[in-house]
Amino acid sequence: MTHFPAVGRIQRFAPALDELIAPGAAVERLEVGFAWSEGPAWDAAAGRLLFSDIPRNAIIQWSESAGARIWMQPSGYTGVAYYGKEPGSNGLTFDAQGRLHACEHGDRRVSRLERNGGKKTVVDSFRGKRLNSPNDLAFHSNGNLYFTDPAYGLHHRYEDPDRELPFCGVYLARPGEREPVLLTDELRNPNGLAFTPDEKHLYVTQSNPERAVVMKYPVNGDGTLGAGKVFQDLTAYAPEMPGLPDGMKVDRRGNVFSTGPGGVWVFDPKGAALGRIETGGRIANLCWGNEGSTLYLCSHDRLCRLRTLTAGPIPGAAP
Repeated sequence: MTHFPAVGRIQRFAPALDELIAPGAAVERLEVGFAWSEGPAWDAAAGRLLFSDIPRNAIIQWSESAGARIWMQPSGYTGVAYYGKEPGSNGLTFDAQGRLHACEHGDRRVSRLERNGGKKTVVDSFRGKRLNSPNDLAFHSNGNLYFTDPAYGLHHRYEDPDRELPFCGVYLARPGEREPVLLTDELRNPNGLAFTPDEKHLYVTQSNPERAVVMKYPVNGDGTLGAGKVFQDLTAYAPEMPGLPDGMKVDRRGNVFSTGPGGVWVFDPKGAALGRIETGGRIANLCWGNEGSTLYLCSHDRLCRLRTLTAGPIPGAAP
């Protein structure tokens, strides 16, 4: 087995964290040298991790046996003119058929990679206007796709002259429908999202230093969202530590692993803070991989890993 150096630390706020992360567990640094790592997704069929390096407009693949290499380039912008500092793909996930879906900054769409290698647009507009820059995405078990659309991927971000929508939305894209449903536009900086294990609620993070919150929305029978409530407010920590609420995942017990100031915060289903996973820098996103109890962390220029006692679902894996 390859030996990887330990980095960061595990901050323990409550004894209950010991049931999720073993005392003495260490964060491993697997690779370093990326421009900005994001959007990891475990490819169960191939036994590898895929993640975005947004500035390089690339998707990287990593395995313990072969290390890291570019798997797809370009990944999010197929134009020829300079687009900006963050042109590539961001959030990645697999559907139930094992097809990779990507949030593409530069091409301003959610795409799907077909089994024959071709790529299709899932959604790229709302009411005839181009999306801002899709950021992260999550599937419901019924096939509904939920995604966020802040303006981070535009060349001039929120002041970009090519921006067509005056808001940043959380959307629902139903199978076979190109026109998405706007679920809420109340968040200026919507980012990561994840369902509770029973899929009755959807968490959405907001990457805003003035309101760094994790929201919780009830999911209605038709897939739309009810009125949201603040699940966690991390605004007070934003000036003190690097990072904001960004990517997030929920384990099979309902515990929430959300990026935020200082690292990945771990909350129980009722919102009590159990601890924080730190790598020494900003953590943008995370995912479960391998057998389900390995947590992969995209932390700025590096890829890290943490073995856990709990486990999370892996999109696209056999049930």
